[in-house]
Amino acid sequence: MDAKFLLHTSSPFSSFAHRRYTCKPPVRSPPILAVLTTPAETITQEATKTTSVIYNDNWFDQLAINHLSRSVQAASGLRSSKSGYESLVEAARIASQKFNPIQQREIVIQALQIAFPRPILSLIKTVLPQSKLAREYFAAFTTVFFAWLVGPCEVRESELNGRREMNVVHIKKCRFLEESNCVGMCTNLCKMPSQIFVKDSLGMPVNMVPNFEDMSCEMIFGQDPPASSDDPAFKQPCYKLCKANVKHSIKCSPAS
Repeated sequence: MDAKFLLHTSSPFSSFAHRRYTCKPPVRSPPILAVLTTPAETITQEATKTTSVIYNDNWFDQLAINHLSRSVQAASGLRSSKSGYESLVEAARIASQKFNPIQQREIVIQALQIAFPRPILSLIKTVLPQSKLAREYFAAFTTVFFAWLVGPCEVRESELNGRREMNVVHIKKCRFLEESNCVGMCTNLCKMPSQIFVKDSLGMPVNMVPNFEDMSCEMIFGQDPPASSDDPAFKQPCYKLCKANVKHSIKCSPAS
């Protein structure tokens, strides 16, 4: 099933999630006297520089971040010396260095099972079987309650099975990808395990489509993701400034 975007419509809930975030004011640059160009192929391997987001995590955000970080550490047997969102990213980064991609995905799935009680997930799966209502509910719920994890996001409309639905979450600039700056961590510690967990625990297929140029992402509820062998995300070389400094299915640039 393919989702074709028709128009961009903000979620009625998105303003609630966005009030906690402010953007840095633009910095006035000095006059440009000369420009040095580089080959185009090297430019595509760097994330497009966009306005950074300042995260003012409230008590709920901090509680959720620490809970998920502890769950990842418990599942991996590793420990992070940092706090807040940095502890979550550090735990994920250590896991990416200690375990192979399959093990990384299993660790995250186990961490999510620890973080979210099974009885609640089973209840949601029973009460909300796959339907237009369920897909739109999951999209709206994600924008309101998971901005602390992925950053500011909004609901957008798509066409699914010939019908228009508000079933797409557009993440403007993924917080996890920006902090990790690693394609392999995105695909193995976020995209793949999240898709599997949501499908198995909630009965809802979801296709996560990251854009490594501007670090945005689309979560398309109700759409089955392609096989990893056919997924463009797994053919993407890592950033030259990759912070994980590990090998993925496509080797990171030597400059990393």
